[in-house]
Amino acid sequence: MIDVLVTDGLALNLETRQLTTGRHSYRLTPKECRLLAILMRNPNRTLTRAELMCEVWDTYYLGDTRTLYVHICWLRRKIEDDPRHPTRLRTVRGVGYRFV
Repeated sequence: MIDVLVTDGLALNLETRQLTTGRHSYRLTPKECRLLAILMRNPNRTLTRAELMCEVWDTYYLGDTRTLYVHICWLRRKIEDDPRHPTRLRTVRGVGYRFV
């Protein structure tokens, strides 16, 4: 059975790490796929940086979350019409991120 997450014009195949946005199709890295899957499985819930770092990178270290920030930027380039003004993958200042 192929596990596919579908929401609002996005389809993420967890087996092949293929993301389809309607217009484009992307092959995600393992970390990008894991991060997007966690966000898609928790719509409208703010996930803290600590939760995401633990789930995706298997670490509790929060001294440098630039890795998380960079991966969020890469995902926004793929899923947002305007990555500079995201509507799907929102930053909750001082807390984390929310998939809307």
